[in-house]
Amino acid sequence: PGCAERRSLLFFQCNATGGNCFYKTYSSGMGAILEWYRFHYMNVMSQLPVIINISDHEEQIEDMIYSCQYDGEPCRPSDYVHFHHPVFGSCYTFNSKGTDPFWTATKPGIPYGLSLILRAEQKDHIPLLSTVAGVKVMIHNHNQTPFLEHEGFDIRPGIATTIGIQQDEVNRLGGNYGKCTTDGNDVNVKLLYNNSYTLQACLHSCFQHIMVRKCGCGYYYYPLPPGAEYCNYNKQPAWGHCFYQLYNRLRNHHLNCFDQCPKPCRESLYKVSAGTAKWPSSKSQDWIRQALRHQNGYNSTSNRLDIAKVTIFYQQLNYQSVNESPLLSENLLLSSMGSQWSLWFGSSVLSVVEMFELLIDTLVLSLLFCYQRFRSNKT
Repeated sequence: PGCAERRSLLFFQCNATGGNCFYKTYSSGMGAILEWYRFHYMNVMSQLPVIINISDHEEQIEDMIYSCQYDGEPCRPSDYVHFHHPVFGSCYTFNSKGTDPFWTATKPGIPYGLSLILRAEQKDHIPLLSTVAGVKVMIHNHNQTPFLEHEGFDIRPGIATTIGIQQDEVNRLGGNYGKCTTDGNDVNVKLLYNNSYTLQACLHSCFQHIMVRKCGCGYYYYPLPPGAEYCNYNKQPAWGHCFYQLYNRLRNHHLNCFDQCPKPCRESLYKVSAGTAKWPSSKSQDWIRQALRHQNGYNSTSNRLDIAKVTIFYQQLNYQSVNESPLLSENLLLSSMGSQWSLWFGSSVLSVVEMFELLIDTLVLSLLFCYQRFRSNKT
């Protein structure tokens, strides 16, 4: 029998003097290569705003979404908000404010949901930044920053995905029953995101403030505080050593960010259930590609499937509310104490009063007896 030799790879960053280094071990070369590339990617991208403005070169939504319908009606050009994600590139948010009556849900079911035909080409992908092919989709609340690297799900090319959602609302008591915040105004961490308070937004902001204070520059994936700049090895040669040590402390709960960032007292969560099927089918793919080519300028020279379809709908137009309530209030505590007293001592309020009266009478008689004895001894 032969023995397989296992090798581990190290990714390390040292401080400016080289005397202190942070080591990170990987069991496969893929993880080490991805970490190495992302580190250098941040160094290059942190200098990009000086050279070129990303917002001037953003792609149009028509280049990513070939078809968009909601409740059987075509979407309007003003129904989305564009933002740039450092890993996934151009992203779009539908119904971000939640004030447009067009997006009001009137009926549950697939025909009344949001139906999209998406471009899933890989020619513009950076191979060492993301190793998956497809589209990232996330369902979140209004005025909430989407953290696609932590949440969301992937849509596979050549697949029709139907996603049913159901809303759950969680209400926490706060106060003496637990730490939570209503709108984040009572939190000591200043949010770096212009949207509503979330736990992830607070944790990212807390870490960015600590990194700017400790390392002298900011992490590229998070927004910057006023007056700060992103880290790069031309200006801060040892920033990687500082960053990885701080991030490791955050993961191990050694930083106080988890103590400073409470959960929201009220938040909405979405349960999703998905189903998939091959799309387009072998019989229909020719005419579907031809229709997309004439309508949207779609052009594909490859035999692989580079389009995907996704439908997001409400399974029911109601939601489940989870409310925290005190397990033992003051009245219940007094009632329980009275019940336990009666159980173990077989007494009632009247018997307790009689016991107090007996103690008082005994004390008074004892004092009278001592006083009489003192007078008799004095005489």
